[in-house]
Amino acid sequence: MSDELDGFVVGYVPAGLGTEVSDFASEWDDVRFHTRVWERQVEEGYWVDLRVHVLRAARLTTLDELRDFLAGYHERDAETWAPADLDVGGTRGLIGEGEAFWLVEPGVAIDVLADPERVPEAELRAVAVAVRPA
Repeated sequence: MSDELDGFVVGYVPAGLGTEVSDFASEWDDVRFHTRVWERQVEEGYWVDLRVHVLRAARLTTLDELRDFLAGYHERDAETWAPADLDVGGTRGLIGEGEAFWLVEPGVAIDVLADPERVPEAELRAVAVAVRPA
């Protein structure tokens, strides 16, 4: 597997995450996803500790549009979901509830999701700010 994920590099991964790493591509509601997943084997099967998505779609032109899309994708109530501001190298993003996301440029976004029990918010922030163009 390449270090590159659809034009980006994940520059930091917290210690103690699952060592099973896989990449895959998918599409939902006309948004293309390239995803890297870190998971570990548990008694019931596998548990995802960390996911990094590169999202691409012409409809993702503002952070608000990205937030609304992710609210629908994750089945969250867009009216009550209130992530906090996140600075990703001078770009405004949002963070909360085990997720950090931002618009890299119109049409390209990053979404980082982590199991909050294994990845505290400080580590989630560290992962987010270390995602960079390849």
